[in-house]
Amino acid sequence: MYKCLIRPVLFLFDPEGVHYFSFAAIRLLHRIPFMGLVFRTFFTYKVPTLEREVFGLQFPNPVGLAAGFDKDAKLYHELSNFGFGFIEIGTVTPKPQDGNPKPRLFRLKQDEGIINRMGFNNEGVVAAAKRLKKNKGVLIGGNIGKNKNTPNNQAQEDYLICFDTLFDVVDYFVVNVSSPNTPNLRDLQDKEPLTSLLNVLQKRNANKASRKPILLKIAPDLSNSQLDDIIDIVSDTQIDGVIATNTTLSRSELKSSTKLTDKAGGLSGKPLRRRSTEVISYLHTQSKAAFPIIGVGGIHTADDVQEKLAAGASLVQLYTGFVYEGPAVVKRINCAIK
Repeated sequence: MYKCLIRPVLFLFDPEGVHYFSFAAIRLLHRIPFMGLVFRTFFTYKVPTLEREVFGLQFPNPVGLAAGFDKDAKLYHELSNFGFGFIEIGTVTPKPQDGNPKPRLFRLKQDEGIINRMGFNNEGVVAAAKRLKKNKGVLIGGNIGKNKNTPNNQAQEDYLICFDTLFDVVDYFVVNVSSPNTPNLRDLQDKEPLTSLLNVLQKRNANKASRKPILLKIAPDLSNSQLDDIIDIVSDTQIDGVIATNTTLSRSELKSSTKLTDKAGGLSGKPLRRRSTEVISYLHTQSKAAFPIIGVGGIHTADDVQEKLAAGASLVQLYTGFVYEGPAVVKRINCAIK
């Protein structure tokens, strides 16, 4: 019903406007008594064989919601009723920021992809942390970044502020240095600044009463030599894993009009599937499975998930696939990979 009736109507309207409308609709429906139970009945699938223990955490199933969908932790509880094993909020920054000028979100219907240049629009880390204090049992990842106006030589302080503010309300952290939509952010992926940043966070982590897993989210546009550097960095800094991958700047083999494909921003969805799997496979093979990988990029079906798991991913996340396939996609995937 979603793909035949609901999606065609939603896709008639501005993508960002539809996102906010969908948020409001989900929130409103959950205010109806017992509606949360109804959503869980229709959209969740729980069996012990789906459970995974990864970097010391117990996941009810391996399918999570990627960062970017619930940036400000406004709807994580309701979204968990769609069957996700974990929810990643963010990217959050120390100070609130509006992000890039609109329009900044574009559907590539023929390719089942999305281009976004949102630019870390969020209400700030304090607002997200306040909402997460009300969490009751949803496994949460905190995706952290720097403010647009913070120069790279001061970025470590931004990441530390987010780390400290979220520490008591998330289960793991993701260091985002790979978004293409914040100027010069990807320069932090270079070996020296990235090693320094992760070491600073690990030092802060070690000073806490009990540490939290730290993961690194990387771009799909890295060369093999750069991926070799990532393997070395993970080993040197002893972080807990990698999320592969963020959105891509590549526009190869797209079917959609150049009026859309020429838009600036990061591309997600089906066009990213093959490259993200290649990155996962390379990291897993070259590192000899030295660390867990969360696979992201182009996941729309159970076959896409199986491909990521076979390549070496321990868990997966989706965002664009949730938009294109609808609210039942997580249950379909979990039923198939049981």
